[in-house]
Amino acid sequence: RVDPEYATMSEILAEHAYLVRIPSGPKRYLHKERLWPYLDGFVDAAIRHIKQVGRIPQVIHGHYADGGYVAAQLATLLGVPMMFTGHSLGRVKKQCLLEGRSREDVLEKKYNFTTRIEAEERALETAALVITSTNQEVAQQYPLYDHYQPERMVIIPPGVDLTRFSPCQPDEPRPAVAERVDKFLAQPEKPLIFAIARPDERKNFSALIEAYAGNAELRERANLLVIAGNRDDISQLDPMPRRVLSEILMLVDKFDLYGSVAYPKHHEPEEVPDLYRLAAARGGVFVNPALTEPFGLTLIEAAASGLPIVATHDGGPQDIIKACQNGVLVDPLDRPAIGNAILSVITDESRWHEYARRGVEGVHANYTWSSHAARYVANVKQVLPLSAPEQLPTATNRFQLLTTDRMIISDIDNTLTGSDAESLQKFSAMITEARETVAFAVATGRDIASAVEVIAELGAPMPDILITSVGTEIYYREQAIGDRSWEKQIDYAWYPEAVREALDELPGLYLQKPRHQRRFKLSYDYDPDKAPSYRDIKRFLRQRGLRVRPIMSFEAYLDLIPIRASSGLAIRFLALKWGFSPDHLFVVGDSGNDEDMLRGDTLGVVVGNYSPELEPLRGRPRIYFARGHNAAGVLEGIAHYDFMGQIRVPEIARDPDEEHGPAEEQALEEGMA
Repeated sequence: RVDPEYATMSEILAEHAYLVRIPSGPKRYLHKERLWPYLDGFVDAAIRHIKQVGRIPQVIHGHYADGGYVAAQLATLLGVPMMFTGHSLGRVKKQCLLEGRSREDVLEKKYNFTTRIEAEERALETAALVITSTNQEVAQQYPLYDHYQPERMVIIPPGVDLTRFSPCQPDEPRPAVAERVDKFLAQPEKPLIFAIARPDERKNFSALIEAYAGNAELRERANLLVIAGNRDDISQLDPMPRRVLSEILMLVDKFDLYGSVAYPKHHEPEEVPDLYRLAAARGGVFVNPALTEPFGLTLIEAAASGLPIVATHDGGPQDIIKACQNGVLVDPLDRPAIGNAILSVITDESRWHEYARRGVEGVHANYTWSSHAARYVANVKQVLPLSAPEQLPTATNRFQLLTTDRMIISDIDNTLTGSDAESLQKFSAMITEARETVAFAVATGRDIASAVEVIAELGAPMPDILITSVGTEIYYREQAIGDRSWEKQIDYAWYPEAVREALDELPGLYLQKPRHQRRFKLSYDYDPDKAPSYRDIKRFLRQRGLRVRPIMSFEAYLDLIPIRASSGLAIRFLALKWGFSPDHLFVVGDSGNDEDMLRGDTLGVVVGNYSPELEPLRGRPRIYFARGHNAAGVLEGIAHYDFMGQIRVPEIARDPDEEHGPAEEQALEEGMA
């Protein structure tokens, strides 16, 4: 239930600024935690859009974990620099929830933390620059991540629309919202302690009410106004806001705060500036007692309104009060300290006026959108030299691929090898017969010589394209040379000597013979009894700032390749270069190493003899699990999609993971509690 404007395909925001909406995933809106299975499809759809535009962006900026994942994929594929802003970080959120009353298994089911955190790690190791809002993010939040590189981080505080927030004027009329506030209060003329936030337990409203109730002088001198969202019937709200609002009412009743605490049921967004000015006009103070506060936009709004602040000593408030010198920081768990801090501001008139003046001046000096934009653009210019040419990769007119409109891409080992003779012969004949209109490619971990040798032994047709050495090399059959533009693209941040030196520190890893090493691939034998786990190796490399992609095979072999390389990325590079639509790419695999080329809007097939690590892909509409093994499974998949005919593309009509109904959603919330 959103505004129809969100279905508009494009909007002009301002001169030189526009928004494009790219259809992807099911034909309905999903909770953000449900987007993960569809992000690779969104990447493919974005590439189609870029292809239509005819030029690549010079910089890509991803926001939040999901946007960071998409931006990393696009930047990697297009060979352009990426910027990242994490905003709310998964490791921080998980840590906070676990410190409360939440169960880890319930949190994982609800928030997909494992997937989210890995996406953030990938964004951090891909980003040329990370934009943060506060020092606290750089010093305390991002260090929780393996690929923590503070030298690539800059702090740019968000801005505030100062046309909406300004100090109250002496002759300003009483705002309409004052009537809804004052009906709760026996003496509305008293200074007004004001707090506003969504009804979330982390906003810590209960501590503020208890701090107020426990300070007799504060209760005598001031009133308290709590705005915790809008409500009609608390019993009809979702579990968390229901708990928060119920607790507010119970605390008011417990401490008999009637006549001193206002908690209106409704307010309009345009009335928020009036609430700040009302509190300022009565000599009050704004309080943000949140347990965690990444930035604290309400503090900026209050400061711009000439209202002194008392705020949690966590996160953004530290920077805001340091810049504006307009309030006091407190421990959000120390109720007496909160009450005393508020009392010290409202009872010292000269101090109150000094805080009010400094707040207005400090906001205009540090937190306008114009200053934010100027600093942002300056940082964008720093990464522009890393950008590739604006032209898309183009193909030569001499190659046969230009006459085809679709491509079959298959793994070799355990997909074509091991096939029964009849199925392999039928598949080979099908490829040979359709050679004028259907391109054939293989994607393999083998090097080019080994790949050509095994294809010849199988008696299969020689592919038009060979993606070899775990996606680091692309060869064309007729040209018999590698794709130089792909080599240039994946060479970014590739320092094999540094990787080799780092891995020399680890036990159980043995560098394979020189014939197994390639320019963009380091290969090791892996002893699981002595070596760290795959996850620990990945963490080890990230912690040393090395941007590489480790790939484990059969718990026996470890390959290290550039961060911009993989079989899936190589396939999408070819699609971009040669003009193939993702739904005209038929991709076949059997093991976890094939997962990244199976995801997205391509037509995927998992052969019947697949490895268990591909099981999580089951249920995705564009990944077909064949019953037949090896080449028989390939033929079954071709028939399933009618790939040699009209091509039957499955519609993504609904989310295969049903959204929680009210009962299950409540159970999840109670599990968290």
